[in-house]
Amino acid sequence: MDLNKIRNFSIIAHIDHGKSTLADRMLEITHTVEDRKMEEQVLDNMELEREKGITIKMTPVRMEYQGYILNLIDTPGHIDFSYEVSRALKAVEGSILLVDATQGIQAQTLTTLDMAREMGLTIIPVLSKVDSPNARVDDIKIEVAELLDIDPDDIFESSGKTGEGVEALLRAVIEKVPHPKFEIDGDKNLRALVFDFEYSNHQGVIIYTRIFDGELKAGNKLRFMVAGESFITNEIGIFSPDKSKRESLSKGEIGYIVTGIKRPGVAKVGDTIVYDNNQINALSGYTESKPVVWASVFPESQDDFDFLRSALDRLKLSDSSLTYEEESSGTLGRGFRCGFLGMLHLEIISERLKREFNLNLVVTLPTINYLVTTKNGKETMVYSPTLFPDHGDIISVREPWVNVSIFVPADYLGPLMQVLYAHEAIVGDTNHLGGRHSVNLEMPLRELMRNFFDEVKSATSGYASLSYELGEMKDASVIKMEIYVAEELFPAFTRIVSQARVQEESEKTVERLFNILPKQMFSTKIQAKVNGRILSSKTISAIRKNVTDYLYGGDITRKMKLREKQKKGKKRMQQGAKVSIGQDVFLKLLRGE
Repeated sequence: MDLNKIRNFSIIAHIDHGKSTLADRMLEITHTVEDRKMEEQVLDNMELEREKGITIKMTPVRMEYQGYILNLIDTPGHIDFSYEVSRALKAVEGSILLVDATQGIQAQTLTTLDMAREMGLTIIPVLSKVDSPNARVDDIKIEVAELLDIDPDDIFESSGKTGEGVEALLRAVIEKVPHPKFEIDGDKNLRALVFDFEYSNHQGVIIYTRIFDGELKAGNKLRFMVAGESFITNEIGIFSPDKSKRESLSKGEIGYIVTGIKRPGVAKVGDTIVYDNNQINALSGYTESKPVVWASVFPESQDDFDFLRSALDRLKLSDSSLTYEEESSGTLGRGFRCGFLGMLHLEIISERLKREFNLNLVVTLPTINYLVTTKNGKETMVYSPTLFPDHGDIISVREPWVNVSIFVPADYLGPLMQVLYAHEAIVGDTNHLGGRHSVNLEMPLRELMRNFFDEVKSATSGYASLSYELGEMKDASVIKMEIYVAEELFPAFTRIVSQARVQEESEKTVERLFNILPKQMFSTKIQAKVNGRILSSKTISAIRKNVTDYLYGGDITRKMKLREKQKKGKKRMQQGAKVSIGQDVFLKLLRGE
């Protein structure tokens, strides 16, 4: 394969700026997909991707145009999947930076652009949706030109809907994106980067790879350099966009390798594949993804526990950023503590477990990691509220903060600031950009999870866009709130809350439990305790049975004796009272019903 005829590139943009639609038109123009098989979002294979209209998994595809091989990787736009974008960029030499002509530069535009620049990729700026009646082509071109320090005439225009400008864009990819280069001469040494993988019941782990050096053929004996595992290639091929078998893959190409390995944990994103007998340096891989949000996942029926473990193992084989470990809860039984890249990632995994594996799940409130220093000098990373030490044992607590960038129209800056104040944000620079403001701020990660996205969208009528990245750990002013029902602690309801809002959260939680807990034969007290003090309390009255209902007239003392007997019975029952809280109550509390 002539390296000069290969171009590897990706499309990067803010969410919903038209990446997948542009990719559709490219597939049409290059005749990669037959007209009769053409549909919207061709590269979005997952049911959830089509339903939500977003890209979740990056997808590679090989196109042929004017004698050139064009390897495209379509990337997600949502901030939770920035890790997917970083992996895609490592496998290419150039990127199309797509900016919606109706919205202009958004928060995630800057985040993905910074990634591409750090990796030294060639950037091709493109405006999408130029056919829209709301398009502000000239204004947005000036915005993009200022951002990239280029001439506005160097910015391409396109429409994924009509196909306008797409052929010119393909020619620009050929002209501007450099062809692949190699470090090791000859084909005796193979180095292939693992940038993704999937799992098949029949074929095992299928590696998505970019060949940097050497040539790969079916039947070669290969080795994962990091894992140290050897295997023989059962099949190799390219994405067009479905998997298409090939005899060989040479340097510069992107394709797949069927390994036959059916054990989790062997294949890792960022590993280097080499010939089994080669001793050469590995390619620089990726920084391991770190969970940002934690939540516990329990099967509604404990009979499904092993099936849930198997399902998580399967998802881990196609989503390397998912982490999990077994845990046990007195209320909910056995389950798994799972780590996610964000709230959308949590939602996607929960949905996949329900749809693809038909599991009925209980998913707890999401939490984050806290670094707690106790009086014995020991530092512990705590990710579960139930493991949080008592207040008297703690010297200090540190929590992760995030650096947030928000783009908002000038008219909505006032309402936005009120939301930021309510979520403990520290506002930094505010820059003006074409009728909008870019607001940079810092805030605790726990506040980002406290309905922050919805409140920002509400305050700005949906016009704001935001992106965030993990910052440093800072001192936290938080405390453990415990819930007691009938004098018994229920760990499943334990939460870590801000000290500034602890009274408000206590009252809100007790009130909700008061409304959803069923009445018992005895009065049931619900209490929120913080640091040994009761901050909120309500009592559900007992079910009252009329023990004198069957009596008609007669001596009043008989009725009095029956009522006194009932009163003593209730008192005895109260002393040994135990409330059994079903999962339906727990679910209602989580859903805010």
